[in-house]
Amino acid sequence: MPKETAVYTHGHHESVLRSHRWRTAANSAAYLLDELRPGLTVLDVGCGPGTITADLAALVAPGRVTAVDTTEEILSAAAEVAAGRGLDNVEFTTADVHALDFPDDSFDVVHAHQVLQHVGDPVQALREMRRVCRPGGVVAARDSDYAAMAWYPEVPGLDQWLDLYRRVARANGGEPDAGRRLLSWARRAGFTDITPTAANWCFATPESRAWWNGLWADRTVGSVYAKLAVEGGSASTGELAEIAAAWREWGAADDAWFMVPHGEVLCRA
Repeated sequence: MPKETAVYTHGHHESVLRSHRWRTAANSAAYLLDELRPGLTVLDVGCGPGTITADLAALVAPGRVTAVDTTEEILSAAAEVAAGRGLDNVEFTTADVHALDFPDDSFDVVHAHQVLQHVGDPVQALREMRRVCRPGGVVAARDSDYAAMAWYPEVPGLDQWLDLYRRVARANGGEPDAGRRLLSWARRAGFTDITPTAANWCFATPESRAWWNGLWADRTVGSVYAKLAVEGGSASTGELAEIAAAWREWGAADDAWFMVPHGEVLCRA
């Protein structure tokens, strides 16, 4: 089986986890919720800090959720979230989505949120997700699409941010404009019964735009992404500081608005 070749662009800096911990099944997996019911088994691929995982576990209890990610560190954080909610139907283990260590037909639902944009071979990842999904079950994937992101006011430094992020992500082996490609990838992975949809996050209230600009300003100068940008020759530390300042400038505007679009696919196995 192929192994992961891509480098995770964001890493697990506090500014990244600040974003990931905000995510819930309601705001990040609404397209999947009608498929869930008590007693189902779920594989949550790339679970991160586990907030979506915990929501899924509550929805399918007494069914079980298996949550996988690439490092023990982030799995420990996810396990703490599940334990804090009193959930005892979740187990956590490391895995490579290109070669999942589970038998064929193991799960009723296989879910991946913001994963396929970061992997080296998203089609192979979907093939593996399909392999471990039981006949009649569903494989669900949702990814953002950076090139389709939109904002106002049109702060020039954010154009620089978008160009830089897409270059760094691709240099790391990922595809930042994954949302628009999910349907194509699912078809190439062998799925024929696919429901493609799209949904957005919007940050426009004073609280949400302060949160959004703050985490991206911090991520731009302090995360693994910043380190990779500098070491790869894509940006200098001075340029990153300018981009972080542009995020702060955008967030200070009373009429600031930011949209993050996502592609979604619900694939029947």
